[in-house]
Amino acid sequence: MTKHRSHSAAFKRQVAEEFLAGETLHALSKRHDISRQLIRIWVGKFEAGALDNDVQAADLIQEYEAKIAALERMVGRQALEIELLKGALKDAPRSKSANTSVITGPRPSPSAEGAS
Repeated sequence: MTKHRSHSAAFKRQVAEEFLAGETLHALSKRHDISRQLIRIWVGKFEAGALDNDVQAADLIQEYEAKIAALERMVGRQALEIELLKGALKDAPRSKSANTSVITGPRPSPSAEGAS
């Protein structure tokens, strides 16, 4: 059983262009170690413009993969930041006498005059 290989769209386009420039199927097949039928398929796709679409799709995929990698790095940095800040908050000294609750706020100081 033969091993399945995949070829880039640029390589397929190059082989198709070589064939259309006058290279024989036999010579291309031997030089690149690919079947003549596969070359015929690539030439047909090249003439139909399908290989250009493949190149555009491959470029778009590479662009998206780069964006995903950048976003994953950003999320990783933010996760580390959050863990660092949680640790700093946990270890921060707290005053026992002052109420620092966001809900209740600081305790009111007694006023000299009577409150009504």
